[in-house]
Amino acid sequence: MKGFIVFTVVSLAFITCLGYFFPWTWWLLVLILPLIIMGLIDITQKKHAIMRNYPIVGRLRYFMEDIRPKIYQYFVESDIDGSPVNRVDRSTIYQRAKRELNSQPFGTQFNVYAEGYEWMAHSIQPRAFEKMNKDPRVLIGGNDCTQPYSASILNVSAMSYGSLSSNAVQALNGGAKLGNFAHNTGEGGISEHHLTQGGDIIWQIGTGYFGCRTAEGNFDEKLFSEKCAIPQIKMIELKISQGAKPGHGGILPASKNTPEIAAIRHVQPHTTVASPPYHTAFNTPRQMMQFITRMRQLSGGKPVGFKLCIGQKREFHAICKAMLETGCYPDFITVDGGEGGTGAAPPEFSNSVGMPLMDALAFVHDTLTGYNIRNKVKVIASGKILTGFHILRALALGADACNSARAMMMALGCIQALVCNTNRCPTGVATQDKWLMAGLVIDDKKHRVSNYHQDTIESAIELAAAAGLETPHHITRSHISRRVFMNQVKTFEEIYPSTPAGSLLTGQEMETVSIDAW
Repeated sequence: MKGFIVFTVVSLAFITCLGYFFPWTWWLLVLILPLIIMGLIDITQKKHAIMRNYPIVGRLRYFMEDIRPKIYQYFVESDIDGSPVNRVDRSTIYQRAKRELNSQPFGTQFNVYAEGYEWMAHSIQPRAFEKMNKDPRVLIGGNDCTQPYSASILNVSAMSYGSLSSNAVQALNGGAKLGNFAHNTGEGGISEHHLTQGGDIIWQIGTGYFGCRTAEGNFDEKLFSEKCAIPQIKMIELKISQGAKPGHGGILPASKNTPEIAAIRHVQPHTTVASPPYHTAFNTPRQMMQFITRMRQLSGGKPVGFKLCIGQKREFHAICKAMLETGCYPDFITVDGGEGGTGAAPPEFSNSVGMPLMDALAFVHDTLTGYNIRNKVKVIASGKILTGFHILRALALGADACNSARAMMMALGCIQALVCNTNRCPTGVATQDKWLMAGLVIDDKKHRVSNYHQDTIESAIELAAAAGLETPHHITRSHISRRVFMNQVKTFEEIYPSTPAGSLLTGQEMETVSIDAW
């Protein structure tokens, strides 16, 4: 502060004296006065101590903080250390989306002797990749489903319009149309942007029941049934929780609640709308299964399932027990891992709540198997699925199919700028700023999404062929290994031992867990 005061006094005195003899020097005030005004503002404000003590210069701290992630990403971190998605995987996504060189030189950059390194066991007698089915499908729909859906093994995970731009939503749906895979709406409801391109839709319904809610915020059966008549809607997903912020409700600020968003969500515009952390349509596992059955009836027999991030294991046991005792089964369960992404979440929830995907996926598959109901429910993995190996790893742990969000965003052009929650996304993906959105050309980016999907599916099939498997779904936990210590390796079968079918039907959980309370 003292330095600024001295600078101000000396510079003004110098210009005044010099201006007396050379009038042109008064023009120096054009450069000096803005700095003085900025300094005076810094001195008089009371929120930032550094700016108050070091006027003008203190502003550099906030500028450096702003550009630090960019400098770190491009100049400091290695190709394998980037987070949440490293540059190796990002490059793979970009190359596939753009159909550029899809290979790498000089061997792997990963330390294959580091703890956590994973690999797949190949076969000495691999299959001919060119003879394999390049588009493996999964039929989702149980006995009570009259409109089962043949799904790709890789689909677009839940991302709402509002967190994504309208151009991004249209490009994702256009890519789904071109590639014959499904696009999850996220819990923000179905907008016209989800429908204009004609791609298959998975309608996600969260605790706010957006798009099918009463004025009080409860589930509206009539609105739900009317929306389900849209032919593009192939499945309905009831969101119990998500990996990035499990147990936490969302808030739509009044400033973001535009008339368009309000019409999509069936809320009043320019009001703050809070989604509760729990559902009001049911209160127990029994009621949850009955509600899913009712949703299937109202939808005209379309597949209905639920999405959750695993927390307390006994609660999932209660859900399985409710399935058995009520005879009501979801058509699918989407398992989201704690590493899942979101546009914005409280840091503690994002960093420290929720079971990671691989542990959760193995637990869900084994629990369903233990209750002898695995054949009645399809399982979808969601949480940092980026490559063909990630797909096979998920299938080995029990998934039937996978959903991906961040990889699909990167196929659109996302550069992991980590400003999704600021409305300043530089690529026009996660923003409502029309100037930034204009940079995302739908007709170009939808082809990139389709390209990425196709090439990643083919990479998974090629890996399956290398393992000697007829289809990716034949992979087992014994095919995947992980280094758990420098000189110790375990297969996934050893890390996540398979549960014998029916082994939980007489266990403690079956006897003690209630389906009439959580």
